[in-house]
Formats: sequence, C-alpha cells, structure tokens
Amino acid sequence: MKKVVVGAKKKANNNKTTAKKPTAKKIVKKLWELRLYVTGQTAKSVLAFNNLKVICETHLKGEYSIEVIDLLRQPQLAKGDQIIATPTLVKKLPTPVKRIIGDLTNTERVLVGLNLRPLR
Repeated sequence: MKKVVVGAKKKANNNKTTAKKPTAKKIVKKLWELRLYVTGQTAKSVLAFNNLKVICETHLKGEYSIEVIDLLRQPQLAKGDQIIATPTLVKKLPTPVKRIIGDLTNTERVLVGLNLRPLR
C-alpha cells in the first residue's frame, strides 16, 4: 500500500493568512478501474453487470470503480480498448490490462482473468 502525506496549506480569510496543520497520513487503497462494454440493455449485458457487481463486492469491496460503456450510444469508444464483442470487461488498473468477453457467469474464470486467483 502506498501512503500519501498531505502537506500544510495556506488559506486567505479576510486578508488574514492562516496555515492549516498537516493532517494525518492518508492510506490510499489499490483501486481497480474496470470498464464494462455493452450494447444496450440486452439480457447478457444486464447479466454481465450484475455478475460483475457481485464479484467486485465479494472480492474487491470498496477498492473498485465500474464504468459501463454502451456502444450503441458511443460506438467510437470500442476502438480505444479494441472491443470486438460485447459484453466485454476491461481491467484498466492495476496493470496489466486484461479483457474478459462474456456475461461473467463463470466466476472462477473472471477471478483468474483479473489476477485475483491463480490458474489451477
């Protein structure tokens, strides 16, 4: 885990400058940045999102963010992450970038794909 120290800041208040005392060290958790590419509200897209939420709440509680990208509304975004099928989950952070195609029903496969569990 990385620790970040927040330094002192000066604040102007009615022509008076006051210095804040340094605050306690903040612990920054490892944040998992996930993108789920879908095509509308199809059954597979909804299932993939629900499965992803369950996996994240079980294994990454409080340490993740999910961005859902609907390619029917923003098709140009598919090129950036090389999306060829939907639904597709892209793990942006922590590196390396990983892609998992499908409705994420196979939890074991998803955990291995996200490097949360070793391949057996």
